[in-house]
Formats: sequence, C-alpha cells, structure tokens
Amino acid sequence: MAKRMTAKEKERVAEILALLDKEYGTDYRCYLHHETPWQLLIATMLSAQCTDARVNIVTKDLFVKYPTLEAFAGADLEELEQDIKSTGFYHNKAKNIIACCRKLLEEFHGEVPRDIESLTSLAGVGRKTANVIRGNVFHDASIVVDTHVKRISKKLGFTKEEDPEKIEFELMKVLPEDHWILYNIHIITLGRSICTARNPKCSECFLQEKCPSRI
Repeated sequence: MAKRMTAKEKERVAEILALLDKEYGTDYRCYLHHETPWQLLIATMLSAQCTDARVNIVTKDLFVKYPTLEAFAGADLEELEQDIKSTGFYHNKAKNIIACCRKLLEEFHGEVPRDIESLTSLAGVGRKTANVIRGNVFHDASIVVDTHVKRISKKLGFTKEEDPEKIEFELMKVLPEDHWILYNIHIITLGRSICTARNPKCSECFLQEKCPSRI
C-alpha cells in the first residue's frame, strides 16, 4: 500500500486513525511498569514472547532486588535466570540483561542512549525494543512492530510484508508521523480486546466498515 497510495487510500487511513483516536483517546501510555529508562529497557527485553502482565509481576520484585544498573551488571547469571524464569527464554534474557547493563555503564555512563544505532548495539536490543524506548522515554516518533501491529496492519491492508523491519518502514510511509507512537498503543489495545488472534470480534469492532478482512 505504501508504494502508491492514492488519495482514496490516504483518506481511508485518516478515517481509521480518527476512529482509533475517538475510541481510545490520544494519551500516550506504556503497559510496562517502570520508573526509569533503564527499567523500561529491561522490562521490554523481558517482554519478548511474554505478556506485559507477566513481566509486570516479575519486575515488581526484580527491581527491588536489583535497584540499580550496577546491581544488574554484577548479578549472578544463574540467580538472575531463576528470577526471570517465568518470562520464558530466561537463559538468553539473563545473559543479555547483564551484558546490556555492563555496556550502559562502561560506554554510555549509565544513561540509556537515544539514537537507534546506539540502542541496537546493546545486547538483546533489536529495533522493536529500541523503538519502545525512543517512543516512551524520548517521545521520538517511532513505530513498534509487535505481534498485534504486524497482524492487524496486514488485516487493515496497510502492509503485505512479513518481516517486522520491512513492516516498520512501510508503516512509516502509510501513517502520518504524529500517529506513529499512538498507532502502536491503539493497535495493542484493539488486538487484546477485539481483534484477537484466535477469535476476532469483527461484529463488535468499530473499524469493521474500514477493514477488508472483516468476517
């Protein structure tokens, strides 16, 4: 859709975004609990293949046990693995968290960097995690392609791509920049409540008249 958007297609995108704004509002909100940028970074790393609700349960105690970057950087690997085990893929996550925190201390003076190149240079941080940080911490226009955004964007006809990075760049062409962050927030909410993966409630969806995939 992004390659040759007609005036009609642009109008349809604007109508969909207006409906999302009307239904969910325009306030930015983050579903992962955190008090500092580095806590959000760790929480986002833990959220891979895990629900935000489960991550929030884990980090409630985790951030008490490890209250600083130094604490995470010096953590015992096996002990940290057990602390985060319920989030899944805990071997890699624990290893990456320790390496990430060490690099933040050694190369970034304990500060979470802003630019995507520096963020993705950190262990365990890909474009999705980097864009979560850029959008929620620095309020830089960014598009986070998670499972909801990928699935629903395809349903809406905004993309036909499968690769998250290609979807990200295509959505950057389809969506106006002032909605890049909001779109992700709105689509996550829609994907969890109405347009669920297994049993989408198309008859209840406020986008049904605009969605070519409605059933």
